[in-house]
Amino acid sequence: MRDCPESAARSCARASANSPVFFSTSLLARNLVAVVIVPPLTQAARLHGRDREQSHLADLLRRARTGESSAVLVTGEAGIGKTALLAALRATAEGFAVLQARGVQSEAGLAFAGLHRLLLPVADRLPLLPEQQRLALAAALELGDTPVHGRFLLSVAVLGLLSEAARDRPVLVCVDDVHRLDGPSLEALAFAARRLGAGRMVVAIATGEGCEDGDGALAGVERLRLEGLGADAIAAVLADRSPVPIGDSTRSALVAAACGNPLAAVELADSLTPGQLVGAEPLPQPLPPGGELWASYARRISALPEPTRRLLLIIAVEEDMDTATLVLAAEQAQIPLSALDAAEACRLVRADADRIAFRHPLVRSASYYGAGLGERRAAHLLLAGVFDAGRQPLRRAWHRAVTAVRPDPELADELAQAATTARTGSGYAASAVLFERSADLTPDPPVRADRLGEAARDAWLAGQPVRSRRLLDRVRELGTDSGGRGRAESLGGEITLRSGIAVHAHETLLDAAHRLLPGHRTRALHAFVQAGEASCLAGDHSRYFATAARVAALRGPEERAEARIAFDYLAGKSAMFQGHYAQGRDHLERVLSDAERLNEPVQLIWGASAGLLLGDDVRSHALASRAVGLARRAGAVSVIPQAIEILSYSEFWTGRQPLVAANALEGVRLAEATGQENCASHHFAALALIAAVRGDAATCRAHARESARVAEAHDLGLPAALGAWALAFLELASGRAAEAASRLTSLAGAGPGRGHRAVRLLSAPHFVEAAVGVGNHNRARAALSAYQRWAEATGRDGPRALAARCRGLLSAPEEAEEHFTEALRLHRGGYRDFEQARTELLFAQLLRRRRRPRLAREHLHGALDTFERLDVGVWAERARAELRATGESVRAALPTALDELSPQQLRIARLVAEGATNREAATQLFLSPRTVDHHLRNVFSRLGIRSRVELARLLG
Repeated sequence: MRDCPESAARSCARASANSPVFFSTSLLARNLVAVVIVPPLTQAARLHGRDREQSHLADLLRRARTGESSAVLVTGEAGIGKTALLAALRATAEGFAVLQARGVQSEAGLAFAGLHRLLLPVADRLPLLPEQQRLALAAALELGDTPVHGRFLLSVAVLGLLSEAARDRPVLVCVDDVHRLDGPSLEALAFAARRLGAGRMVVAIATGEGCEDGDGALAGVERLRLEGLGADAIAAVLADRSPVPIGDSTRSALVAAACGNPLAAVELADSLTPGQLVGAEPLPQPLPPGGELWASYARRISALPEPTRRLLLIIAVEEDMDTATLVLAAEQAQIPLSALDAAEACRLVRADADRIAFRHPLVRSASYYGAGLGERRAAHLLLAGVFDAGRQPLRRAWHRAVTAVRPDPELADELAQAATTARTGSGYAASAVLFERSADLTPDPPVRADRLGEAARDAWLAGQPVRSRRLLDRVRELGTDSGGRGRAESLGGEITLRSGIAVHAHETLLDAAHRLLPGHRTRALHAFVQAGEASCLAGDHSRYFATAARVAALRGPEERAEARIAFDYLAGKSAMFQGHYAQGRDHLERVLSDAERLNEPVQLIWGASAGLLLGDDVRSHALASRAVGLARRAGAVSVIPQAIEILSYSEFWTGRQPLVAANALEGVRLAEATGQENCASHHFAALALIAAVRGDAATCRAHARESARVAEAHDLGLPAALGAWALAFLELASGRAAEAASRLTSLAGAGPGRGHRAVRLLSAPHFVEAAVGVGNHNRARAALSAYQRWAEATGRDGPRALAARCRGLLSAPEEAEEHFTEALRLHRGGYRDFEQARTELLFAQLLRRRRRPRLAREHLHGALDTFERLDVGVWAERARAELRATGESVRAALPTALDELSPQQLRIARLVAEGATNREAATQLFLSPRTVDHHLRNVFSRLGIRSRVELARLLG
């Protein structure tokens, strides 16, 4: 602050002023002021993201109890949490006498006002001091006089009084906002803090940004600087303080705007409307005024010279100001660029080589809203003239649009074009805002409805379902033609598909598709496919077959890949569900091939789904991974959990067990954040499946219950069937074949809303295993018949290996060995390590019963190694039990390194292992780079590695 202009410095001081605190003017009132003794049951204040700092302060308290005194100076910017940290310290100081004071700007000129407030509760100890010290301190506290023998005597007296107070019990001294304390009080307090020595005291002092210089009064006192909180901690602060659930997009914006400052986050949230908080309305830019921090910045800005304030306003109206643009704008406004120096000196802005940025988003808000309406409008028009219409159409159009007060067809067209461009640059959240503003400026109702529809679609893709629905309501209010109505209902049906009753979504989407024909054939095809997906999700196969037949009639002889993939996708799944496996294979093979040449995430998801139905887990995984990556880069937040659905199942089949849980958990988080309950139900089913594989009964049942809750409410046959399969496999893993067979038998007979043909088909090998276990060979053979026809039709080694294993289970012992040998040969050509290990386990059981222990042990060792590598303890233990049954002693189970990682850490580790930088990982997971860096350090520590190369090697 020393480099600020004098007027700005005065404003910086005024910005932090609090209301005055009244206290007694006589030591005779000391009996009215009690020393605070913290009782044992006092609960610590809830803080987020301050574990390290709280641990350090707790250590100071512990040392004080053993006779070792300490002093600490807590520093950091305003609102960073210094006051809250001191409050938490006081709450945890069990058995301490607590003395506390707070600097007040209005009393900074009253000598010894701070000491008066701090020491008054222990003034009854004054008689215990040496006479000269007692008289000096009494005079200071009573009269505000400096003693005759000077400041040194007074400072010694303060130290002596604190030491006397600590004789009975430990003492905690807390002084907040010490930079506002009067000078004599600060001097005496600092003197004491540097000379505590042996004793039972902790002195904790907090000071504001820029007031902790090492050459100041508190030089020599240990510093504890509070840095900004991580994204997760800020989100937790917002969740604690918000009266309504905050929408995911709003929360992300608030976390980014707060820059790690919890008070800024809370005050920004308080300034928003309920609609903006839940995500139904767009956030204003800059964020609106309000709160203590905003006011303090506004006062600092108001004290700056007028040319400086004008430059700050020009910077504030542009979200991302580059130096070249500012130079041009300053020239047009006839403001010398040197006027910015005052703002830089006050640390309000930061000027890099090519960018000018505010040091905090609240500075931008204060610069913008601190100016008058006419000044803001003039600044927008100035920049609209500076930006080039050819090279910067989006920014030019936006600044013009902000100043528009009536419909303007030309400007509306310009904004709509800019919105289309923004989809591939700034992302769907930005394009939704631009389309909505374009619609507001459009006089023609049908065109306005179209643009509102585009805004609604982009808001949905950006993960803003509430806002998307609000925009769709505006479209409906306008009353559009059949095509416009079809587009709106298509999006409405898609939202219902992800969040409502599946059959209702099917009917809405089917109606929308018919409305879109023939004028909007591409959109109609998409709506037909989504209608099919809705009936598939419900497990209502009759509706699916009817939809596929209707679409097949629309197919022409020469279709482009974008249309061909839709036709083949519907036809292929329909044929598969009807048992026409060869026909279905041909269609789905074309879907796979077309998807590999396309770059639209939704079409890649169709290709990945086709891969699963063909048993081609590797290509399915590749397409699903690419869909996730493209959706992340495009900002299509709502598509990401849909793509992760398929990614999780492909990882399940290819044996990437740890990654299934990590991805499914991210899928749940994103699905719930974007209002996609049905998608979340899918992810809970995947989590139940992976828990079943691990034999974790409690977790499996909990996730299956959560999946079933939504499935039952919305008649979702596919998640319901997957959850039932998970529970059946849990029984199988636990050795309860009868219970597994019973569950899978019920699943096979379940109708729409409760079952699904694809799940019945894919779970057939497990049903065969369970049915053979209870001697029900006839049912097992019937299930195998359909599965074997499908496996042979696909030609993939993985499904054919499972079919061969089933034949081995159903054959006489002398024939079974041939089938198991064939199964293992086929497994070696695929990537299903888990199922290969289970085949080895089942084969070894047969060999042991046939008194061939040596060969059995060979297979058991291979199975055990795989089970341990995949961290599936229940199956590893079964392999050990079989080894013991062959007469071999077995080593104890070894812990795996990945056990040490949390799901969040595993997601980060996977991205980094695949080559992502910390910033790229942060972007993909919607975290801050600082949070990723923190997690990655913990990953390296827990895994005992030092480099990304080692991490990549460990994760394969």
